[in-house]
Amino acid sequence: MFSKILIKIFFFTLFSLFLTSCGNFFKYSPAKDNPIKGIERAKKNVEEGRGVTLSKLGKGRGTTYEFSTSNPLWRASLDVLDFIPMSTVDYSGGTIISDWYTDGSQRDESIKITVRFLSNEVRSDSLKVVIHKKKCSMNQSCKINLVENSILVSELQSSILRKAAQIEVEQRKKK
Repeated sequence: MFSKILIKIFFFTLFSLFLTSCGNFFKYSPAKDNPIKGIERAKKNVEEGRGVTLSKLGKGRGTTYEFSTSNPLWRASLDVLDFIPMSTVDYSGGTIISDWYTDGSQRDESIKITVRFLSNEVRSDSLKVVIHKKKCSMNQSCKINLVENSILVSELQSSILRKAAQIEVEQRKKK
């Protein structure tokens, strides 16, 4: 019984070694099939829309990606909301979501602020401010409501837009 198991293990090991050693017979050389050098191959891939480049290999193929430090709306939103703890700040997704915040005057109420960026331009329709209000009772059962058309929403939006306009003017002066 034990010898049969040992023989099976021996043949399985031998078969495995044979299969892994077969790779030497079938060597693949990409240089024989594709005589194009590395830089030329990269240029060709970029022209065909395949791959990513860090330099200007392609002709006029670029993105309009801006860093967050050059986006006045983004910077203004972070400046205006710097008093509140953040839970999600995602520049590529265009959202800022705060954590639940209370100013201490009412212990059973807190708010959560969400800012969505709809465009990079400094305009009133370029961002959307959403506020949720959480009110908890004594037994810790909480109710969350969407705060619509409130003074706080319009004040935050106008504060962000004013600050963004100031940042944009400062950027133009530096250039």
